[in-house]
Amino acid sequence: MSSTRAYTDGACRGNPGPGGWAWAIEGGRWASGHDPDTTNQRMEIRAVLELTRAVDGPLVVVSDSTYVVNCWRDSWWRSWLAKGWKNSQKKPVANRDLWEPLVEVFRDRPDFSMEWVKGHGGDPMNDLVDRLAVAASYGREGSGEGRPPAELLDQVDRPGRTGASGSGSGATAPAAAPASDPRVPDGWRLVVAGLREPALAGDHLVAPLSEILAAQRELHPDVVVLTGLRQGAEEVGARAATAAGVPYVAVLPYPDPVAGRPEVAQAAFQRLLDAADRVVTLERKRPADLEGRRASLLRRDGWLRKVADAAIVVTDGEDPDAELAVTRYGDAVGEELWEYRASEP
Repeated sequence: MSSTRAYTDGACRGNPGPGGWAWAIEGGRWASGHDPDTTNQRMEIRAVLELTRAVDGPLVVVSDSTYVVNCWRDSWWRSWLAKGWKNSQKKPVANRDLWEPLVEVFRDRPDFSMEWVKGHGGDPMNDLVDRLAVAASYGREGSGEGRPPAELLDQVDRPGRTGASGSGSGATAPAAAPASDPRVPDGWRLVVAGLREPALAGDHLVAPLSEILAAQRELHPDVVVLTGLRQGAEEVGARAATAAGVPYVAVLPYPDPVAGRPEVAQAAFQRLLDAADRVVTLERKRPADLEGRRASLLRRDGWLRKVADAAIVVTDGEDPDAELAVTRYGDAVGEELWEYRASEP
């Protein structure tokens, strides 16, 4: 008996907030559903769970969620069961109410398998379930055979990707970062941002941040750190990535961003730049004045928020720029935000 190949996706506006899930079989059945108060991860799990309840027999599920696919592929669930539904940090497994019935599928259906597909990468079926899930987050849900009706396929901005990110007065509009942008790195993109004060974001932060990154590598083997390498949290993020064995990508607003700084600072920046897995420079020319350079940095920060899957923001609870970063990255990545409180060493 041949396997049914089906695609799933989840969406959430606010994370937590109103959400939607969807699944579809090419040329066949499809379904989508709404949840008024949920998270993106819950919708990703729910989509797969609802599919398994609707489709019997051999099944191949294609999802762009590394969270769900890696759980099946790497058998995280076996460890959860052995540890009484505790994770590697000995904390209760999140979303257990949804994981438990899905784990039964992992365990009891030998004809079940999963594949990962890059989200917004041009796969028409992935695009279809994405649009259905986003529509469902607005309460436009349904089920049927063949192509879904037009009212469920109207283009709606996917939260944290194509819509405006963050809030606050006077902010420069972020640079566009569509999925087709070749500068967007592959993998689970984790941004390190926050404090720019060397005394608060210095060497003493490398070890704790590297532990967070090492844990993320266990959850997401394709994790890649995005950092602007500015003095403070961004610079430490690159060193922590190296310590954790995680690749990092340097994202620069324009060429030669450290021009005019002391030679020692320029040399330190260059060493980190040379060690980067990749360098992305968003604008071709260095702005001529300070105001232009500040505007370019704001555009770079907006670009990072649009492409981020997760973020670590280092703050002391007082610095206004770092606190604003906490708010804006929280809007962009929801529950995938780690707010790390730094203190004097």
